[in-house]
Amino acid sequence: MLKRLMIVAALVAATPSHAAGDDEAVRAVLMAAFDKPEARLVVDPVVIAGAHAIADWTQGAQGGRALLRQGAKGWALVLCAGDGIKDPKALQLAGLPAGEAAELAQRLAAAERPLPAERLALLSSFEGIVRMDAPVSGTK
Repeated sequence: MLKRLMIVAALVAATPSHAAGDDEAVRAVLMAAFDKPEARLVVDPVVIAGAHAIADWTQGAQGGRALLRQGAKGWALVLCAGDGIKDPKALQLAGLPAGEAAELAQRLAAAERPLPAERLALLSSFEGIVRMDAPVSGTK
């Protein structure tokens, strides 16, 4: 009995903290927003912690990282950035709790570790941070 409980506990601990299909739902948000027949979007990897995800993306000679938040209506794009979003402190400034920010940054680092240098350079090429969830002032 104890052995079975230990096996079940190990399986639960190894299970990702997000629902099956969230990776694809995150990709779908980005594809709907940015994919074009003449400029195909590549979204990989996607990492998720709690109600937030970071998705690496490239499109032709451009690339970056997107932060998404899961809400009642599904995943929504929060911002796009380059290397700046890899820092847990930057994630906290974007509204993530400290623990979730640290976990997301750690998962991103692990997911990017095996990526080729050329892809990492594209991901780093995005300059600044562009908020995608804030209304533009002066618009009606």
